[in-house]
Amino acid sequence: MTTQAPDVAIEEETGEETEPALPWCVILFNDDWHAFDEVILQVQKATGASEELAYQITLEAHATGQAVCYSGTLVDCEKVAAVLREIRLTVKIDHY
Repeated sequence: MTTQAPDVAIEEETGEETEPALPWCVILFNDDWHAFDEVILQVQKATGASEELAYQITLEAHATGQAVCYSGTLVDCEKVAAVLREIRLTVKIDHY
């Protein structure tokens, strides 16, 4: 009787660290300096969210003090955070 070994993918180790693809997120914090509409527009610009979704994110940040406005790879989160910071919004990149 012969048995076959299951197919096993072998990854070659390169010595380079790879970032975990997910789950990174950008957290938007409430502040008293920006107009509601200004934040909505910047969230749309940074994330590509619809006006309705950007409104919901902004409302959550206003009501609770913070809201997750984007999730994705670390590189993408850094890009989103940079756009939000263009108008001096306070954000943090964090792991879920």
